[in-house]
Amino acid sequence: MASFEIIGGHRLKGEIIPQGAKNEALQILCAVLLTPEPVTIYNIPNIIDVNKLIELLNDFGVAVTKINESTYKFEANNINIEYLETENFKKKAAALRGSIMILGPLLARFGKAKMPKPGGDKIGRRRLDTHFIGFQNLGAKFNYDTDDSFYHIDASNLQGCYMLLDEASVTGTANIVMAAVLAKGRTTIYNAACEPYLQQLCNMLNRMGAKISGIGSNLLNIDGVEALGGTEHTILPDMIEIGSFIGMAAMTASEITIKNCRIDMLGLIPNTFQRLGIKMEFRGDDIYIPSQEHYEIDTFIDGSILTIADAIWPGFTPDLLSIVLVVATQAKGSVLIHQKMFESRLFFVDKLIDMGAQIILCDPHRASVIGLGKQIPLKGISMTSPDIRAGVSLLIAAMSANGKSTIHNIEQIDRGYQHIDTRLNALGAQIKRLS
Repeated sequence: MASFEIIGGHRLKGEIIPQGAKNEALQILCAVLLTPEPVTIYNIPNIIDVNKLIELLNDFGVAVTKINESTYKFEANNINIEYLETENFKKKAAALRGSIMILGPLLARFGKAKMPKPGGDKIGRRRLDTHFIGFQNLGAKFNYDTDDSFYHIDASNLQGCYMLLDEASVTGTANIVMAAVLAKGRTTIYNAACEPYLQQLCNMLNRMGAKISGIGSNLLNIDGVEALGGTEHTILPDMIEIGSFIGMAAMTASEITIKNCRIDMLGLIPNTFQRLGIKMEFRGDDIYIPSQEHYEIDTFIDGSILTIADAIWPGFTPDLLSIVLVVATQAKGSVLIHQKMFESRLFFVDKLIDMGAQIILCDPHRASVIGLGKQIPLKGISMTSPDIRAGVSLLIAAMSANGKSTIHNIEQIDRGYQHIDTRLNALGAQIKRLS
């Protein structure tokens, strides 16, 4: 198990370029299975989860050509569908939650698939009903084998239909869309997710020959086609990393320019951090964060304590609530953090409390943060990263703290953040990777 050793209290300065979006990459990479023609993808992040998925595609028979550090060409013209029966597939798919999104393309193109229960962050219940009910609506037949923990799916005759999703799941919507593009007739999906990741996927599929309308809304219409062709696609910059860098700059009183942010795709993210008192300037497509000694949390119009909650897009993304919570500990004022989607995501606050933060965990979904306005700095401690987003939140806390901190289990951070120690050290951080 690897660890980070962080010497806190150092101000950062300079420019940083966000990596490609992890959540988009996992969907886009699975979509290459929909066509035998070449698909070239740019701005792929070099992170564990994405690299594992590329390896899994290669095991299926996808010809993978690495053009440079962030650009790959994929050609799925010789897929070995029997790979699904192997022990190697079971092991790799079970270890990667993103593997669930190979189901839609496999069902659409080959009419069958199977999947072990996938892994991922332990942040609470992450049910797969939306995916599976959507496939069933299209005509797929499911069987769950309790002996080998596999979902077996027969989709030899997918037919378009109307469906109302039980939740606006991003991965669920993406999976259903990828299954529907080659189904017979029209599929209408209401209560669809409309995150930028999904907009990117739909636009890519349309360039491949799909017929999807309503992109960017919660009502998608998909007219099935016979086949899809090749294309090129560029992945968006990672909005979660951009938000992490904004919070990091405020916590460490650093002057940072975040380059090439695609500000038009960030939704409420900049505004939410501004409500915490963080100043920023939009310079073209860059976000400039000036050095701030202090930042003060806003209130509601009537003067009551601000609540920041996650919501389906275009609401605030749940992946940044951990960052917001950490940043609020050193602001002046109070805020209630309400994590609606995952009931285990706030449990990492015990480590922040040990560092000296004033936080009351009200219940599994809500935490009240009393910001100390940097009057009492956090102190360095030894801790363990429980998941990707909490791990980076603890890293930011450690960078702002007095003294030395150690974060264990940083494989969790590496799953979602590309060379994070190297990139931050280039700005003046002091982070040492310990094997």
